[in-house]
Amino acid sequence: MIDKRSFESLGGADHGWLKAKHHFSFADYHDPSRMGWGALRVWNDDEIAPNSGFPPHPHQNMEIITYVRSGAITHQDSMGNKGRTEAGDVQVMSAGSGVRHAEYNLEPETTRIFQIWILPREAGGQPSWGAKPFPKGDRSGRFVTLASGFAEDRDALPIRANARVLGATLKAGESVTHSVGDGRHAYLVPAVGAVTVDGDAVNARDGAALSGGRTVTITAVQDAEIVLVDSE
Repeated sequence: MIDKRSFESLGGADHGWLKAKHHFSFADYHDPSRMGWGALRVWNDDEIAPNSGFPPHPHQNMEIITYVRSGAITHQDSMGNKGRTEAGDVQVMSAGSGVRHAEYNLEPETTRIFQIWILPREAGGQPSWGAKPFPKGDRSGRFVTLASGFAEDRDALPIRANARVLGATLKAGESVTHSVGDGRHAYLVPAVGAVTVDGDAVNARDGAALSGGRTVTITAVQDAEIVLVDSE
């Protein structure tokens, strides 16, 4: 079964410096039917104005993945980490027992990100942060694992959840498949372009919630960049 969530149906907020759309309940947006999908708790589609950003604030017991769609994000945290992550690249933060961080757009252009939160397999632990480039050419016509809680995914950024974050770029007419295991949950969003999922249209920034025990075929109607989370 595919539960499509059109971009127009998403919750959201406009703070001037931040225009946010929420695939699931977040902050002042509450929909009891959209509290998450498996271990995936938050998927925010954020547009951050130039020379602005999220000032220091705390988190704990959450795996936070930032997928940069355009522009760049500059990270600082209470562990002393600093880093700039550009479009197409990914950063992850395991909040663990507690961490404070800030995310700034120091660029002269709007930065667009997907901010994805996944529940960890267990609470606590030392917080950590990491970032890595993932060239879009390496994802051409196939899914690449960007972040993973499984040891065999050695090229992915590590997270502490029974989940994977995958990315693919497809040219119009190309297809990929993804198998959602029994009892697992997948959530797919095209960052750009349009696709069909087993024939159902999913446009840019729409969400598609996929239930377990099935293999889906994803076909690009237009050149597309896809992000998918597969979790418990």
